[in-house]
Amino acid sequence: MVIGKGNYMLHKIALSTVITLFSTTAFAGIADIKASNNLIGLRAMSTYVDYTETGNGLLGTQTGILDTETGPVTGLAFSASRMRDLWLGNDYLEFSFDYASGYTKYIGSYQGGTYGSVVTTSRAVLSNISARYGRGTILHEKFMLTPYTELARHEWYRGVNYGEIYSHYHFAFGVLGQYSPVRRLVLTANAMLGKTLGSYISVASGPSSNGFAGSLGNSPLYKAGLAADYAFTRNLHGNIGIEHMRFNYGISGIYDVGGGYVAWEPDSETKYSIVKLGLGYAF
Repeated sequence: MVIGKGNYMLHKIALSTVITLFSTTAFAGIADIKASNNLIGLRAMSTYVDYTETGNGLLGTQTGILDTETGPVTGLAFSASRMRDLWLGNDYLEFSFDYASGYTKYIGSYQGGTYGSVVTTSRAVLSNISARYGRGTILHEKFMLTPYTELARHEWYRGVNYGEIYSHYHFAFGVLGQYSPVRRLVLTANAMLGKTLGSYISVASGPSSNGFAGSLGNSPLYKAGLAADYAFTRNLHGNIGIEHMRFNYGISGIYDVGGGYVAWEPDSETKYSIVKLGLGYAF
């Protein structure tokens, strides 16, 4: 009986130890996820621009592809996020800003020419500012799901002709799925669906034509991404991420640009593929 009781006690201790270790691991998983969501970060970024304008034959002009711009544009991205019990519990806030500049490959044509007759480079400057609010829900000891809403503004300075600036806001709903497979490492998947708002173009004047400015058509906006965050220390984190975004601009109104000519901005599609790599400070 003494031996039996001893075995029972050993089994009880072993079981308690396993439960304790499991609970500690589970807590560490969620704690690592929350740590990655309480971060100030600075990352180098590269945005691959894939832009296509298409004509619809308005006033006898060309149909099909009119011009394209492709190529990587590099810059920096800043972000600050916070997850705390502020209102609903596990409230998630994020603010981000990024700026990139460089040159893309332009393929187009001269006035009245055919696509491909002009190949050159074009100056490109991209900037984005955004804010998010969401609420995290713990679905598993190592997994958190955070639905969120996002409001953002995008601007693209395009160096064709005498310079053009495209801009819009967007409002979107998205969800973050975050998983911590091992201590210190957090993997994140992001999916977002929204709509552009207030799409606008401003075309600069030049020696041969007047500029114009006006509204563009809005469109659905899609974004999807993957990211990884690793805590080198309690405060110092390294992270890498990739994103893909797509939206359209609808055709503008028709504007008098002088000399008996009119001009307008045609329909277009914009796709961005973005890579970010940098460091963060957890607080």
